Amino acid sequence: MGYNFSQIMAVLAFALLVLAGILQAAYLLRNRRVLDPVSHWLLAAAAALLLAGIVERSLRIRFVAVTNTFESLVFFAGVTALVLFLYRLLAGERLLPLVSFGGTVISLALLAIASSPAIPKEVQSPIPALQSYWLVLHVTLSFIGESFFIVSFVASILYLAGGDEERRKKLDRLSYTAVGIGYPIFTAGALVFGAVWAQTAWGTWWSWDPKETWALITWLVYTAFLHTRLVKRLRGRLSAILSIVGFAFTIFTFFGVNYLLSGLHSYG
Repeated sequence: MGYNFSQIMAVLAFALLVLAGILQAAYLLRNRRVLDPVSHWLLAAAAALLLAGIVERSLRIRFVAVTNTFESLVFFAGVTALVLFLYRLLAGERLLPLVSFGGTVISLALLAIASSPAIPKEVQSPIPALQSYWLVLHVTLSFIGESFFIVSFVASILYLAGGDEERRKKLDRLSYTAVGIGYPIFTAGALVFGAVWAQTAWGTWWSWDPKETWALITWLVYTAFLHTRLVKRLRGRLSAILSIVGFAFTIFTFFGVNYLLSGLHSYG
């Protein structure tokens, strides 16, 4: 069976992400404060290839191609690479290289999973229940928000790993900023537009479907993250733990629910 265009783009993007990761690792091992000048452009190119694959699939099925597991993983990996690229542009010399490296590894992992033989890659039109632009907003905004959660997750892991106080403060601040950006996007996508789509597809705003329930649990964890910082003025170790738990629930909501629990989202 031959490769379709989006698969070829995914393979090329995977190669670029591998190169970016190797370059980032090389500079980290050299323990130089000078940032590598290329890896962020490789991330941008990988994101462009992945999103180009999504666009091509969308044109072929005449709908936005984010309705199956392969397309979702490709979109998630592409947006994550784009977020890391923007992080480099905005942070400049304040960039924390290990965060960028960790995010690159996760983006690679998403593409590796997408390449699994267990995940169908055929270009097919979605079933009628999925042909809704409320679903498109639900899926795309959820993954965009979760891409920022990846940055917070990596920063939190590094925070708990230790280091000097100044470095830990930067990691703590980055984790908070990433959640601060990702939280409203995720809220709009996972909960608001998800409920609107559920109403149009199934005639109910909320059904306690396993994926809905775990998305709510994930949202509650990140809500607790922001509550402890903004209201209780707590930060540091507690924030890092909540960020890690929140991302673990994010991954379970995507993979665990799909393969371990049955429900209305089983085909998504």
